[in-house]
Amino acid sequence: MDKKANKILLSTFWKNGWIDRKDRVLTGLDVEYAKSKGLMFDPISISHDDCVASIVRLVNETPVEAVAKGFVSSLSRRRLDWRSALSSYVIARSIPGHHYTPVVSGTHYVDGKPAAHSYFCGICEGCRYGVIGHEFYKESDLNVLNFERMKWGGVRHGDILYILFDMREFKRCEIPEPTADDVDCLNGILSVIESSQPDDYPGALEKRLASVVKSSKAERQVIIEILASIGVLKPGSYDRPVKGRNDWVFAEYWRGEDGYCRQAVEEYFGPYLLL
Repeated sequence: MDKKANKILLSTFWKNGWIDRKDRVLTGLDVEYAKSKGLMFDPISISHDDCVASIVRLVNETPVEAVAKGFVSSLSRRRLDWRSALSSYVIARSIPGHHYTPVVSGTHYVDGKPAAHSYFCGICEGCRYGVIGHEFYKESDLNVLNFERMKWGGVRHGDILYILFDMREFKRCEIPEPTADDVDCLNGILSVIESSQPDDYPGALEKRLASVVKSSKAERQVIIEILASIGVLKPGSYDRPVKGRNDWVFAEYWRGEDGYCRQAVEEYFGPYLLL
């Protein structure tokens, strides 16, 4: 990765917090430099149907072993972009080829009466919880998606545009073999999960993971979301109370009593487990 280009990308969106949209500079020599290094992009317009067709093709072209290796190899190097693709791949694998099928996603009311509806694809939604597909993505900003991918390991893992972008970019990466530190880190994460208290919420797990993986709070939250999205952190029930407002999507109903799914761990991380 070109460090200068990555710095340009990150500084476009973040300075001790999000930079206001009106203050973001998406033109100029620095941006052109980052584009030349493949870290910033022109806006994209793509239909739902073309997006889904490309996702299906990429799933067929991508070995699960490659994205699993990317996740493990990311752990000690903090290459968050390598980490993200495992979630995108597993979610993408559940999306069949299909055409946009609209369902109402929200309603705007005026004076107590419905005035307008918003829509997304009902088939995408039905694939699995958290998947979102819009009919058309017009002049969508890939730079903010790549910023989130580089800084935290991705945020919008269920959005089909992010899935497509993430998997395309992962194909461009040369992933090294995991180091001993990577393997130790993975097994440390699993050990921390296994030692959770029965009533632990995802937030408690996030705090405890700080002892085994070098990371920020936001990075640890994304690790948990990735593991939940691939079925490693699998809730024993979806009929559970939640603690107020939170940003959890895939991990919201996981509790410490659930531990981790050994079948999923074996499927994705079998070669890296320490017996």
